[in-house]
Amino acid sequence: MRDLNAIHLNGLRAVEAVGRLGSLAAASDELGVTPGAVSQQIAKTEAQLGRILFERTSRGLVVTDFGRLFLARLSNAFGELAEAVASARRRDESVLTISVAPVFAARWLVYRLNRFAERHPDIRLRIDATTRLVNLDTSDVDVGIRVGEGRWPGVKSELLLEQEVFPVCSPAMAENLREPADILKMPAVIDGHSMFTWEVWLREVGLSGAELGVRHTFNEASLVLDAAIAGQGVMLAWQTLAGFAVTEGSLVVPFGIRAKTGFGHYFVSSPSRRESKAATAFKRWVRDEVEEGMRLLDLKAPRTRFKPSPAKD
Repeated sequence: MRDLNAIHLNGLRAVEAVGRLGSLAAASDELGVTPGAVSQQIAKTEAQLGRILFERTSRGLVVTDFGRLFLARLSNAFGELAEAVASARRRDESVLTISVAPVFAARWLVYRLNRFAERHPDIRLRIDATTRLVNLDTSDVDVGIRVGEGRWPGVKSELLLEQEVFPVCSPAMAENLREPADILKMPAVIDGHSMFTWEVWLREVGLSGAELGVRHTFNEASLVLDAAIAGQGVMLAWQTLAGFAVTEGSLVVPFGIRAKTGFGHYFVSSPSRRESKAATAFKRWVRDEVEEGMRLLDLKAPRTRFKPSPAKD
């Protein structure tokens, strides 16, 4: 290992990150430094090695033939290091650390944790409720659940559920909703940080470009759901957010028309870390619960296709 003394570890980290993620920008984001600093580290490492790892082109850095072989071994080595660090942080192998968004934890997961404990009494869950995308190679997080397009750099993603959106409201407010156009007469409660707008659903029912009157705007979807339950307005919700409230009757789905957002719920995990039996068991349980939740939602609010009203003379 004496040869390692001549090479700076930070430089090797920069080389590996760019090779794995494919760009200076992605590597700088992961390493927490500027793209310029990453580029300088790569240049220093190449000088120390006496070999060129990346060709500089107008399209960015392109891995050389030698660099491809070097990076494969380097990634394996850093993967082993990451696993060693992660294993040192795991104080109890019976504890499974799950990273989920706060709204998913509050509105879907907590209602079901007793059933997980009944099925797997030997596994204790540690819930890390955050929207922050942690580094799954170096953190103690075993499994994450995230909403997006499933193309996050440096993680393994598995589709859990395609996201669909639909209006929900209080039972009293639903009495005035007979056809999709009626929703335009209702006040809306809005999630100001949402990844989509009402246009997704309005387009699905032939009302593209129409606008709802906004009563309140919140910065958190869970608060919007509470406002809808309180009868303050209609909300554009999705399955895991509103499913429990719909099945227990505090919210109503006035129309069975659902629109896909292009996003989905995904399991995310480290591509370099071996999945534990506990993580596999948790993922299988979540899939079973999602399937059952969708079955109950379909029973309570049957899915329908939009049928435009016949033209009036």
